[in-house]
Amino acid sequence: MQDISPINWLRISALGVIWGAAFMSTTIALEGTGPLTLVAVRLCLGAVLLLSINLARGRSIPSFRAPGSARLWAFICGMALLSNAVPFSLLSWGQQNVASGFAGVCMAVVPLFTLPLAHLLVPGERLTWRRSVGFATGTLGVIVLIGPEAFASTGADLELLARLACVGAACCYAMGSICTRLSPQTDLLELAAAVLLVAALVFTPYALFMEGLPALPEGRSLWALIYLGVLPTGIAQIILIQVIKDAGPVFMGLVNYMVPIWSVIFGITILSEPLPPSLFLAMALILSGVGLSQYGALARLFTGKTS
Repeated sequence: MQDISPINWLRISALGVIWGAAFMSTTIALEGTGPLTLVAVRLCLGAVLLLSINLARGRSIPSFRAPGSARLWAFICGMALLSNAVPFSLLSWGQQNVASGFAGVCMAVVPLFTLPLAHLLVPGERLTWRRSVGFATGTLGVIVLIGPEAFASTGADLELLARLACVGAACCYAMGSICTRLSPQTDLLELAAAVLLVAALVFTPYALFMEGLPALPEGRSLWALIYLGVLPTGIAQIILIQVIKDAGPVFMGLVNYMVPIWSVIFGITILSEPLPPSLFLAMALILSGVGLSQYGALARLFTGKTS
């Protein structure tokens, strides 16, 4: 049963801000660390944070011996790989060989990948014409926001493979959200901690092999790295699971349209980046897409009526 309530609208709005600020923080953190090391540190910090919260509650991670634990841990591994380790790896490699912005467009089409998967695999997630048109409109808004340069060729030898890697990351995120929705019920904080722990254990050796043992960053690069581990990774993992469990993966997909807007706003206000001339048109398209795809939920939210 879906629960598209005001609290879940608040949750995805908060995720939009948190993940939107992550782009700015990543730019700052990269001043003092490598891209793969950055991801590994994010995952490790997030895992340590959630494990610490659980220890303070007298809990840890889901038991390996409880009835049904094998099925639960299979889903945990799937969530860790599909929502964290694999797409992070694909994006880290792909963004070295594609035009800036192409990965952003790929993330915007995550909801379009999620729609048919949810229709086939998740009870109650129907693929309707309104949802399809709404998500397509939102995706167009992100493309307008980023601009045609996202599709320009870089001339890199591995550009085609890099583009496929970015698309593959989007597919992973879509499958990860379905995996999260279908996972067995268990304590939310234990589940989130286990997912990040597995992702950190998988990704960190890869980062160490590729970039070696990192030096400790200093100044604002260090603070940006801490922010990335605590909020966009640790706390966001809890909120993400809450939303998908309550409202479903299709509703969760709306956050992919909020993140680019906030990333642009933070870039303008904090990094002094220029205001894109397409910002307001893009926002209008994105908001129209959100309204179309979630018309029924918005009607209940504002009027109490059903669609």
